[in-house]
Amino acid sequence: MNIFSYGMRYWKKHVPCAVFCQLIGFIGLTIDVILPLLGAMFVDYVLNFTGLTDDPGLFSFLFDYGEPGGWDLFFAIAVAFGLLELLREGLIYVRNILFQYNGLLFENELRDVTYKKLVELDSATVSQYNTGELLTTLSSDIITFKEMYSRVLLVLADGFFILIITCVMLAFNSLYMLILPAVVAPIMLVALVKYTRAARRVSMNIRDQNAVMNLCVQENIDAVRLVRSFANEDYEENKFDRVNRDLCNAYCEQVDVSAKYGMIFNVIRQIAYIATIVIGTLMVFTGQFQVGIMTACVTYVLRIMDYVTQISNGIYQLQYGLVSGGRIMQFLEKKTKIPQAETSERIGSVPNIEVKDVSVTEDGKALLKHISLSIPYGKKVGIMGGTGSGKSVLLKSLVRMYDATQGCIEINGKDIRRYDLDDLRNEFAYVFQDVFLFSNTIDANIAFYAPEIDRETVMRVAEQAQAGSFIRRLPQGFETIVGEKGLGLSGGQKQRISIARALLKNAPVLVLDDASSALDADTERKLMKSIKENYPEHTILIAAHRVSSIEDCDEILYMRDGEIVERGTFDELIRKDGVFAQIWRMQVAEQADAEAAADAAEAG
Repeated sequence: MNIFSYGMRYWKKHVPCAVFCQLIGFIGLTIDVILPLLGAMFVDYVLNFTGLTDDPGLFSFLFDYGEPGGWDLFFAIAVAFGLLELLREGLIYVRNILFQYNGLLFENELRDVTYKKLVELDSATVSQYNTGELLTTLSSDIITFKEMYSRVLLVLADGFFILIITCVMLAFNSLYMLILPAVVAPIMLVALVKYTRAARRVSMNIRDQNAVMNLCVQENIDAVRLVRSFANEDYEENKFDRVNRDLCNAYCEQVDVSAKYGMIFNVIRQIAYIATIVIGTLMVFTGQFQVGIMTACVTYVLRIMDYVTQISNGIYQLQYGLVSGGRIMQFLEKKTKIPQAETSERIGSVPNIEVKDVSVTEDGKALLKHISLSIPYGKKVGIMGGTGSGKSVLLKSLVRMYDATQGCIEINGKDIRRYDLDDLRNEFAYVFQDVFLFSNTIDANIAFYAPEIDRETVMRVAEQAQAGSFIRRLPQGFETIVGEKGLGLSGGQKQRISIARALLKNAPVLVLDDASSALDADTERKLMKSIKENYPEHTILIAAHRVSSIEDCDEILYMRDGEIVERGTFDELIRKDGVFAQIWRMQVAEQADAEAAADAAEAG
């Protein structure tokens, strides 16, 4: 399917308004075309009256209001001109308002569709795009694509309409006046074809360079503290300068192409203008034309040249629209790897989870291998393992951020792929290891799941997450606005706010994916105790690097390379004296050393 046809899926509901706008425009353009005839009548029958011709023209009825060569005819022509001009301006005004409104509705719909597609796509698919590419697709590409349908197509239709009607007017007055447009047309056509190809190439380059610029700026905003900590501002400034220079060069190339072809079109226009005056003058001298009609024909030829230039500009802008539309189509046609069930079912009761011989493969790499696990409602499960061991993949598989490529995960005896995706994820309150806070108040961040919830509940879950004390010490307390991604807060503070956000959701299953790594041991111990005391009936799944975070769990898994290599209770794993026991002894020794150092410092 081509880009234009694809866009018609969304534009078709706006077509009636667009057609109405086009019809209004045609009426206005028709008035614009016949106005030179009034000017010709004024010259021939008021300023330079030498006698009536056999065909006085379209406005011969004005002779009923005044004799040629007199003031009455002058005023009649002036009134007719004024009325037609007012009507034309009124029609153009209404048309401009309508097509802008129609275009904004289309833009709003496109933005809504693309945003929902972004939310629908799985993380792996979204990660194929960089941030700059996504920002360009969801913002400037939509505006450019909207402009193509709501404005550029109207401009092109206006151009072709005026070409036809002016050629008809020229033919009506003299077929000789059509010779020049016929000679010029092939030259203009060749220039337009070359212009279109150059415009498409330049448009793609500008669009790509804009995406690179967006990415560069976005990364520097996100990594501003990292850049400063490495004192690497010069490197980032040089990188930005290179990107900025490439973007500038892309626009300079656009200017070069526009100027070169603009010069070609202007030369053709001037040649046509001079040639028309020569031909018209010769026809006046031979008595075939009156002076007024000659000026009208010159105006028509110039009008043809003007609208040919307008068409060329419209074609140039059309290339921008097609490039942006292609990016949007490519994005919207992306298939999520986590599809919604065809017949979505509801979970209904508390979730009892069974992981049955599950393997997950992503891009040919095995992330999980033959995992089996039983998690009845209320069970507390701890997961340990090194980086890349599969802890996060296992937890994300439960909420279908990954889908099992072998085996299945069941809740209450049914494959989770049969459940409605939103209903499934509502059973889980997930705290990711990469904390994200919105640029809003702390209160709003905690109440993200239920924005209208009362302040008392927000304060209660903040206390349970060990966040209440530091929040109250902030200048505006819970009304303190945190920066994007929580800038201004420490890592531990952000983690506690995100945990409070999950606790407020009060879902049956709480998932803590390395969510307390930035907390000190004492705060983490208080946090885990608070969660287990306040949510004793809930299923709790904890992925952690510290044994102290999971030692009270009903079952502990130790993972390596996507496999469970050890499992059991804390006491069972210690008795096995495997990898888990070695890590526990090492962490206990480190803790003892830290406490001894603290005691020595206090004594000193």
